[in-house]
Amino acid sequence: MGILKDKKILITGVLNDQSLAFGAAKLAQQEGAEIILTGVGRGLSITRRTARKLPSEAVVLELDVTNTEHMEAVKTHIAKEWGKLDGILHAIGFAPSSCIEGDIFNAPWNDVAVALEVSAYSLKALVAGLMPLLKLAETSSVVGLDFDATMAWPGYNWMGVAKAALESLSRYLARDAGKDNIRVNLISAGPVRTIAAKSVSGFSAFDTVWNERAPLGWNVTDSSAVAKAIVAFLSDWFPATTGEILHVDGGYHAVGA
Repeated sequence: MGILKDKKILITGVLNDQSLAFGAAKLAQQEGAEIILTGVGRGLSITRRTARKLPSEAVVLELDVTNTEHMEAVKTHIAKEWGKLDGILHAIGFAPSSCIEGDIFNAPWNDVAVALEVSAYSLKALVAGLMPLLKLAETSSVVGLDFDATMAWPGYNWMGVAKAALESLSRYLARDAGKDNIRVNLISAGPVRTIAAKSVSGFSAFDTVWNERAPLGWNVTDSSAVAKAIVAFLSDWFPATTGEILHVDGGYHAVGA
């Protein structure tokens, strides 16, 4: 028996099998969960191919988090197939290139607005859109993927600002969803080589430095620790934890230079 036995989980952000969300999806199935994945735009066909690599091929639904019709369709599908929703993994982030190139002065507001809506506001959109299904579960858990927003990182620029907004938003959602026994927590993961990470010009600077400075060391090609933390938060093993940011980064956040 796994810790997610009989849980119904929606997992966003799976693009290929290097995605953090893919590792979480695979482990969630191994721990007994039924899962549905979402994909978007040109990446939707890739997500569908990737879904076949899971222990059990998962259904993939189209979800552009800025599209209310997509959200309604996802809610309708889950209501019909499952009748409730025990958990959500929010692994969504996007910023136009101007937001993660050059310096903080580079991006115009229209591009910044896209980064904030897709990378931060979308957490609220997901929770609000699927709230009726989350309420039907005895207890439910929303987990978001974060990257430490307490400092400025090389090349991260407006995505770092979006993550700061995500962190603040998660606390307000935890406050207002708690009355319905819905927990909202974030996993602040160390750097892992994913497609998303490759788009950040400063990512290569982390390759050796993170492993050298993290008390437990860090492997940028291994996402298993992040997957375990996500699955733990989606389970019933943290029944009284909400509004939390859990660092899974080898301890890097706790030490200085």
